[in-house]
Amino acid sequence: MSIAIGNDSLFGATAATLDTSDSTSKLESKLNSNLDNSTDEELMDVCKSFESYFVEQLFKEMKKTVPDNDEDNEYLNYFGDMLYQEYAEDVTERGDIGIAQMLYESMKRN
Repeated sequence: MSIAIGNDSLFGATAATLDTSDSTSKLESKLNSNLDNSTDEELMDVCKSFESYFVEQLFKEMKKTVPDNDEDNEYLNYFGDMLYQEYAEDVTERGDIGIAQMLYESMKRN
């Protein structure tokens, strides 16, 4: 698939053609080479950081379901995101959910 970028007076771009299939194959080869060179510990760290981020987003969405009080704790308003991040990291380190382990095993197979 090719995408043509024409002359645009707003940006002053010249005519160019981008080949997305070529850039996609370059990206895939770079990712595969990085995956081949990575250690098991690095792969597990990445899987844990993904699980931690996912759990943090779940906590933030759950917080939205609780009605707000006018008397909310001032510190929670300022530091709530940091609190949810720490909770998510704790849950991930304990392995309570197991998303990181499943993701790790799936990536090792492929």
